[in-house]
Amino acid sequence: MVRVAAVQAGSIAFDTPATMDKLESLVAGVASHQAELAVFPEAFVGGYPKGHAFGAVVGSRTDEGRDWYRRYYDSAIDLPGREADRIGELAAQHEMTLVVGVVERAGGTLYCSVLFYGSDGAFLGKHRKLMPTAAERLVWGYGDGSTMPVVASAGARLGTAICWENYMPLYRATLYSKGVDIWCAPTVDDRERWEVTMRHIALEGRCFVISANQYAVRGDYPADYDTGYGDDPETVLIGGGSCVVDPHGEFVVAPNRSGETTIAVDIDLGEIARGNYDLDVVGHYARPDVFQLHVNEAEQLPVVLTEWETPG
Repeated sequence: MVRVAAVQAGSIAFDTPATMDKLESLVAGVASHQAELAVFPEAFVGGYPKGHAFGAVVGSRTDEGRDWYRRYYDSAIDLPGREADRIGELAAQHEMTLVVGVVERAGGTLYCSVLFYGSDGAFLGKHRKLMPTAAERLVWGYGDGSTMPVVASAGARLGTAICWENYMPLYRATLYSKGVDIWCAPTVDDRERWEVTMRHIALEGRCFVISANQYAVRGDYPADYDTGYGDDPETVLIGGGSCVVDPHGEFVVAPNRSGETTIAVDIDLGEIARGNYDLDVVGHYARPDVFQLHVNEAEQLPVVLTEWETPG
């Protein structure tokens, strides 16, 4: 048995020091549930700018939008960096594997990323969101195949797909081929149809799925933040729906939309083998003589510098 947790909570938007303090408190709370693994939502550290247009329309950007982007850029974190180190310290302090959604700053670009830390605090890897959805592309860059890890921790193989990456069948096949046992799905999609995808992935991949969503209200954002959702601090911007699903597509914990909460539950990894008895989509239920997927895991750099030797 492995005790796992999905943390359903919102960032303190545009205030990363305060969000890091909240993360510390939440991890301590998860520890009280004796969880060995905790999954946090998409963009928890750095924030999800729900409803903001950043002053952009086709062919034009405003100065105000650029100012908001700068504020968002300043809220992101560096890897390596102070906030990333602190997450590792929390993992070690509580002897807990942490999977945390962050907004990563690299040069002049921001990425929606997920960081993995082992129970000893060791950094195990990161995943950058391959395809930001719709207007997210205004503020987030594209990941590449070099950050698609499945890591070993908490007695299992862990992989992640962020929000609508879960709708990418070829990405799913890639993680299945790496033997993912626990599929971590940090998200901000709070619609009821999201749970259909979580059940499908668990059933298709014969893995456990932990979906951790933010629960955020208007009051979690600055007073001058223009979202079109009004000024009532209790207005819900992201409504949760975190859940845990077993390898047969059944809810271990049904979607929770009650507010900020931690859901913790024991899972039996032996259910994976029971599920693989009649379905292994990258094994006995595959047809490589008909279908094959080729995946490019090389880092894609825009500039490659090569040292040339002078002849003679």
